[in-house]
Amino acid sequence: MSLRPRSAPPTATLARRIEDAGLNASAPPQQAYVDGWLLRLSPGKAKRARCVNALQAGRLPLPDMLARCRAAFASSGLPLIVRITPFTQPPDLDARLAVFGWQRFDETRVMAKVHLDDLPASSASLRRVDAATYAQTVGQLRGSAAEQITAHTERLLGSRIPYQGYLLEDARSATLLACGQIAAEDGLAGLYDVFTPEVQRRRGHARQLCLALLHAAREQGARHAYLQVSDDNGAAIALYESLGFQLAYRYHYRSEQPGVA
Repeated sequence: MSLRPRSAPPTATLARRIEDAGLNASAPPQQAYVDGWLLRLSPGKAKRARCVNALQAGRLPLPDMLARCRAAFASSGLPLIVRITPFTQPPDLDARLAVFGWQRFDETRVMAKVHLDDLPASSASLRRVDAATYAQTVGQLRGSAAEQITAHTERLLGSRIPYQGYLLEDARSATLLACGQIAAEDGLAGLYDVFTPEVQRRRGHARQLCLALLHAAREQGARHAYLQVSDDNGAAIALYESLGFQLAYRYHYRSEQPGVA
């Protein structure tokens, strides 16, 4: 039996595993189920922690499902957002929401690096920090509200998939150059919250950081890596492709409330 070439794209099986790993890694303490749909109700900034994931087709009529979800999100002070993936059930949910006039936004790529045994060498030295420090650091860089930073910290501390936050700093001045996290599960390492301060961009720091994160993940037993990136972030996509990441699948969100994105 011949081996798959290293340039082969992620398989459907790996894509499904990545989706499951991503759901596990992004689970907030505030969540509930409605007839097979997973409701995530965190007040944090990340939409993946404050949206509906339609995991099963369910038995309720769609208007009833949406009404129950709407009530749950309203009670948490959140707008109702539905995440649409290739794994969404029922499969025609996206089309049905479009008929209802729900807006589509935040087109996102999930990318995978199928092999981690072909990494270029890395000489970058990272400093590991605790969850609270990381959430505060990246939150301030993104301009997140205090409530969102608190919710991010809570989610990181409560995650059953341990997060590892790292900072890439200037060796002399300790100036922050870039930051990122690893969330590893069952041979899969997710890269999360990768961020470079605006004044440090286009200097190769993000590449150094990501390569060092991948090395750290491989040393901990990871065989594959994945990440999520906005479809309109061409610079980041080019960086990840240069590191060997390929498209696994796409997802987007829909909401009935204008301007919720």
